[in-house]
Amino acid sequence: MKEENNNSGRYTAAGTDIESVKRKNAQSGMSYNEAKEFLAKKTGGHGTGIYSDTDAESVRLKNQQFGNDGDSGYE
Repeated sequence: MKEENNNSGRYTAAGTDIESVKRKNAQSGMSYNEAKEFLAKKTGGHGTGIYSDTDAESVRLKNQQFGNDGDSGYE
């Protein structure tokens, strides 16, 4: 027979201590999505615009001020 557990809300059916798992997860570092965002900000790349903290309009204005139209002069 299955032994009853007095702390039924604290343990899973397999006997795992839920609060212990939550504490360990909180101390484990970045989540998958946090790591993905960090890498996108540091390395750039295709499809990473949503993670950018660059103000695109500000960059456009600065480029116009300095006459940089995006053409490097190289063919």
